[in-house]
Amino acid sequence: MKPTVLLSTIVGVMVTTITVAQGATTMSQADKIKNAMSAAPHSVADKATVSDWPAKEGEKAPVLRQGSNGWTCFPDMPDTKGNDPMCLDEQWVAWADAWKNKKPFTATKIGFGYMLQENAPDSNTNPYATGPTPDNEWMDHGVPHLMILVPDAKSLETLTSSPDQGGPWVMWRNTPYAHIMAPMPLHKK
Repeated sequence: MKPTVLLSTIVGVMVTTITVAQGATTMSQADKIKNAMSAAPHSVADKATVSDWPAKEGEKAPVLRQGSNGWTCFPDMPDTKGNDPMCLDEQWVAWADAWKNKKPFTATKIGFGYMLQENAPDSNTNPYATGPTPDNEWMDHGVPHLMILVPDAKSLETLTSSPDQGGPWVMWRNTPYAHIMAPMPLHKK
């Protein structure tokens, strides 16, 4: 996929639930690039395209820095709690398009997405939850993690779906959007 097509696809996918008021963020362009790059290891982030979130839904996201490795990193989403920049590969872009449009999804190859900052609260069971309910296993805070898509959904059956087990777990099990969440605690120097 060409970088411009990839970027357009990512932007269209990721903006669905994100409407950011103009001027809502006060980060400079350099700060946004630095924040977006904090989502992934340097080996990924250093050559990734960095894109900002659009000011309004439906607008094209501005490219802050063109990359060369097929990854796209986004800075913190200004309308969510926490610091949740992300870096996605092409398989995750396809996943996000399916999720956004509530279409079926089957990974055609292993896919990776990084969120190495604290990230926003989310449901562990409902891909469309916007807040806690008695049955959606709401996670009030995120941990740095690697997200993994696998082409054989049956292989996910051997993993727990509980984030409290201390290792990788399956998020959104029994949905087309099921994926592995692998905690990546960062060691402070």
